[in-house]
Amino acid sequence: MSDYSLRRRLLLWLFAATTVLGVVALADTWTEARRTAQGVSDRVLAGSALAIAERVTVDEGGGLQVDIPYSALEMLTSTAQDQVFYRVDGPDGFLTGYQTLAPLVLDITPLRFADGLVVGVPVRIATLDRAVSDGQASIGFSVTVAESTRARDQLANAILWRTGLRLLALALVAAGVVWLAVSAALRPLNRLGDAIALRSPDDLRPVQGATPREVAGLVEAINSFMARLDLAVQALRNFTGNASHQLRTPLATVRTQLAMAQRSSDPQALRDATAKADAALARAERVLAQLLVLARVDAARRNQSFQPTDMAALARILTAEMVPEAQRRGIDLGYEGPGAALALAEPVLAQEMLSNLIDNAIRYAGTGAQVTVRVTPLPDRCRLEVEDNGPGLSAAQIAAFHGVAGPRAGPAVPSAAQGFGLGQAIVREIAHLLEARIEIAVASGGSGLRVMIDLVQPAGAGRADG
Repeated sequence: MSDYSLRRRLLLWLFAATTVLGVVALADTWTEARRTAQGVSDRVLAGSALAIAERVTVDEGGGLQVDIPYSALEMLTSTAQDQVFYRVDGPDGFLTGYQTLAPLVLDITPLRFADGLVVGVPVRIATLDRAVSDGQASIGFSVTVAESTRARDQLANAILWRTGLRLLALALVAAGVVWLAVSAALRPLNRLGDAIALRSPDDLRPVQGATPREVAGLVEAINSFMARLDLAVQALRNFTGNASHQLRTPLATVRTQLAMAQRSSDPQALRDATAKADAALARAERVLAQLLVLARVDAARRNQSFQPTDMAALARILTAEMVPEAQRRGIDLGYEGPGAALALAEPVLAQEMLSNLIDNAIRYAGTGAQVTVRVTPLPDRCRLEVEDNGPGLSAAQIAAFHGVAGPRAGPAVPSAAQGFGLGQAIVREIAHLLEARIEIAVASGGSGLRVMIDLVQPAGAGRADG
């Protein structure tokens, strides 16, 4: 039994998909977190630079003076204990602050941001260009502030971790949902398997029950297999039943004649007993051959392969082959029909069916009788007939033939039809397999027997003339 698990496979696929999507989502989250943290940091830096710029004034000598407000530096403080740097530059250069902090290159924008290093510490730098008036002219200056990136990185990492934890929780919830969903989805299949396991070996009925549409094909395949298995079991039962019924009489006759031969001292009686035993063995051999034909019919039912078959040619060949046997029994055997007549059939089985009909007619029509094999093309059928003017069957026997519920459902017909029972089974089996209609009636002359089998014509087959 395979250890393949649908539940495990779905969970593995879910884990793989979640991992890929999670990596993509975390990469996007990291980029967005860095952008968000940097935006917050830039706004704080801009506010701090603006607060310092507001405290730059012109002294009495026309120079710039700066009163650094502590509130501007407090704006940059954080729980991460970031390092804070500032610098103010006038028209003549450095005024106050950290000389190691270089202002950003003058640009067309009055407020500029960039990443950099101050005394080996990674910082985010902001430079603000402003001007102050002394009453006669405007004096330009720049304020540069910087903050180490520790708080910014911590904020980005916090956003990333929270997002990762949410994705992990989502994956775990999805795995639980898949586990429960698969268990619920497999429950009908488990009930179906339990129902099949509780059946007896002889119970080959179709499997029925509420199952998902996705496994309807599986249920149909199981039912199809059980139907084929049922046919095989029925074929085996029918074969053994026919073998037991048909072989019992000739074998009993052989035993009886051999027992009589052992007790008899008369050479003529010994020869008679031996001849009867040989005839019984010959009959048993013929019955066994017919049983093998029935087995072949059962095999053909499980693997139907019909093809256009020239029934006229087949009938002519079989009639010619059986003429010597007919002459030996004093039977006038002949053929009537066109040069060609097509029907959908399996050639070997069609030959067995016609051979049984001709053989039964020769055996039981009686010395001096006429047997005619006839093929007649009809508009949508090809009719095969075997007619004789022998003693035939009684009306009750003909009715019994047509009243049989299905192939091999009744015993062999008695009296004049003795020996036709197994032949009847073969003919009925093959006709049923070939989807042909079979009918027996009194021959056209008022006596004898006429067997008619209507076979399906291939599509496009027209009426042939002989």
